[in-house]
Parts: sequence; structure tokens; C-alpha cells
Amino acid sequence: MLDRVSAKLSDIVRQVSGKSTISEKNIQEAVDEIKLALLEADVNLRVVRRFVNRTIEEASGEAVLRSVSPAQQFIRIIHDRMVGLLGDERQDLELKGPDTVSVILLMGLQGSGKTTTAAKLARLLQKQGRRPLLIAADLVRPAAVEQLAVLGRQVGVPVYLEEGARDPVKVVKAGLRKAEKEQFNTVLVDTTGRMQVDEAMMAELARIRDIAAPVESLLVADAMTGQTAVDVAREFDGRIGVSGIILSKFDSDTRGGAALSLKTITGKPVKFIGVGEKLEDLEPFYPQRIAGRILGMGDVVSLVEKAQQTIDQDEAERLAARMQSATFTLEDYLEQFQRVKKMGSLQSLIDMIPGAKGQISEDDVNEQEIKREEAIIYSMTLEERRNHRIIGPPRRKRIAHGSGTSVYDVNKLLKKFEKMRTMMRKMTRNKKYQAQVLSRMGGGR
Repeated sequence: MLDRVSAKLSDIVRQVSGKSTISEKNIQEAVDEIKLALLEADVNLRVVRRFVNRTIEEASGEAVLRSVSPAQQFIRIIHDRMVGLLGDERQDLELKGPDTVSVILLMGLQGSGKTTTAAKLARLLQKQGRRPLLIAADLVRPAAVEQLAVLGRQVGVPVYLEEGARDPVKVVKAGLRKAEKEQFNTVLVDTTGRMQVDEAMMAELARIRDIAAPVESLLVADAMTGQTAVDVAREFDGRIGVSGIILSKFDSDTRGGAALSLKTITGKPVKFIGVGEKLEDLEPFYPQRIAGRILGMGDVVSLVEKAQQTIDQDEAERLAARMQSATFTLEDYLEQFQRVKKMGSLQSLIDMIPGAKGQISEDDVNEQEIKREEAIIYSMTLEERRNHRIIGPPRRKRIAHGSGTSVYDVNKLLKKFEKMRTMMRKMTRNKKYQAQVLSRMGGGR
């Protein structure tokens, strides 16, 4: 997520935070590095100038230079300026009450991920208690209707479509009638996209907008396109009207200019971000949390929310008890792999841990290593998973053969597991040790 600009800004923050005092020269040097990082990230020049000027203005005052902790004050200013770039506050969807139909119009260029995003958003709204209906109104792109139908089945949301239809306006009209008749309270309209903005697409969107009277007109923009996404947003807003933006492919290693420029240039908030290919990989956009991730400060709130979605409270208590009593097994270890994978990629989780960015190497979060460990555990018998101490040399050889690994790999896993098991037992029994671990993760600050 914004890896390039994030890595550079995280380094700058670490350098500044290590200083006991700072001067106007220090501030100017840091701001110059930030300016360069933002320009390399394809952030709009006007946005960069505004960011730099306001940062220097706020940071050069006596309140910072003579502060008890000037470096921390300066970092706070950078963070607050970054939050301002991203949009200040989280912007929710402006939906009507549950007894009234709310229409969401989804627009975007072809290839932006609009159809997949429609299904992701429908799934998210359904989890929030809404009754969504998807309308397949993209009648130009081959297989677009079929794709939405398949995605709708996967997320458990009905899709209104008409085989062989040619007029998207008629399809939307009929879909809205179905929504009212069958008491759906949220309608998401997937519209036609083109490779670039053209008159035919805009005319069609205007007709659909006039018929559907949407409460939200959301532009799905590809985060990987940088400043092009900003130009597209201005074009759509001028012709159709945009109430908010969904940035797809936000998890890609992009330069990040779109996310950091959109709100300032268009005045339209980013409301959601696509953070992966799975249908659950759509997140609300929280400027403060994203700013924290970009600057390497982590995002504990999002990390906890992800954990809460995948870990049952009773199960967590059972696991804690097993750790404390030293009955934590390889079967439990495997189970935790599955839970972590549901939360997203390991690197995305590391980015949310305060102070971890830049401190934990790729080797520490090697997903290939985890897959190898999974294969080894799957090659064990149930008895071996529940009691690793019975795994002697002959069993290790058999497990290595069955998992396509080596005896060295099996030995390495067992040593790692035993070490982790000891650490977990120590942590669950020792409150002081827990505090030390939390402190290292940033939880003690």
C-alpha cells in the first residue's frame, strides 16, 4: 500500500524522531526530502506546494522549535498535513432509511475494477444489514453481465439482468421496479465503462442518473493510474456529478499520487479502497489511519477490527488457556495460519503494527516459508499434530517426504514451534513480560 512513498516518508520520520533538538535547517532538509518523495509518488504539483508551505509555516514557529519534544511536534504536523491531504475525516455513504430504496450509481473507465467493486460493496452493505440488489447495466463490455451474475452468487446478493438487452436505461428502470416490489432497500447499478471518457458513455450515464436519482454517484478509479485517476475524476464530476470515489487496486505497489491528490484537486472524498482481489477486500477509507500507515506509525484500530472479524471471543479465550497450560499444539498453530490468512496478506498486517514498518524484513514475513510450514503440518498424522514430542527421526523423514521438503525443514519448524510455545506460555503467565512485548510493538506508547 503506497509502498514507495511510505518507505521514504517512514525513513524521514525515523530520522527526525531520533533528534533531541531540531532547527529550522533540520526542518527545511526534512521538508525538502518529503517534497521529493511526494513528487516521485506522482502527487499533483499544486498539492505538493500547498503541503510543503503549510508544513514549513507550522513547523518553524516557536511552539515547535522550543517545545519539550520538538521532533515529536514536527512529526505530528507532518501527520496532520498528510491527513488533510487525504480528506480529514471518514466520509460515510449517504443512504436513506431501511424502508426506502437508496440507489448507488457506480461509474468508471473500463479496467478500473468497477464490476468487481460493485459486488464487494454489495457484500459490505449486506453485512451492515442492508438488502442490496445489483443491476447489470453494462451492456457494452463482453461478459460484463455474466461476470456480475457470477459475483452476485458468490456474495449472496441478487442480480437483476436481462439477457440480450440493448438499452441500459430500460434495464435500470425494470431493476428499480423489482427493488420496490421485493423490498430491496439498496440498489447498486453497474454501468458501462470505456477505455477513455467519450460522449456516448457520458450521455448514457446522464440518462441513467436522471432515471435512477442516485443518492451516491461513486467513481471507481484505478489507484495504479496516478494522476490520470485525478483527471478522470474531474471529468466525471463535471459531466455527471461525483459524490465520492472508490480507489481500486490500492494494495498494489503504486506511486500513490491518486490517493494523495484526489481530495485536494477534486474536492471529492475517497470513501472506500480496494485492498486485494478477494470479494471481502474492500475497506472504508479512514484518512487518519492511512496517514499513520504511510508514515510508518501503524494502524492498530484497523488491525484489531480485522482480528475481531475472524476470531471468535470464546475461541480466543480457549487458545489463551491452551497457551498458558502449555497444551498449545501444532494443530492450534495450523489453525492460526488459517485465521491470519483471512485477515489479509502478512505484509499488510505488518504495516498496521506501530513501528514495524522498516524494522521487519521480508524474510520475517516470508509467505513462502509459511506455505512450506503448512505443507509439513498437513503431512503429519493427527496424533503428531497434537503431540509433537513423538516426532522422532523416522517420522521426520516420512513427513519431509510427504510434504516435498527436507528433514532440515521439519527440524527447523519443530524448533521454531517449541521456542514460540515457550514464549507464549511465558507471556500469558507474566504480566510484566506482556507489557515489554506490547511496548516493543508500540502499544506501550
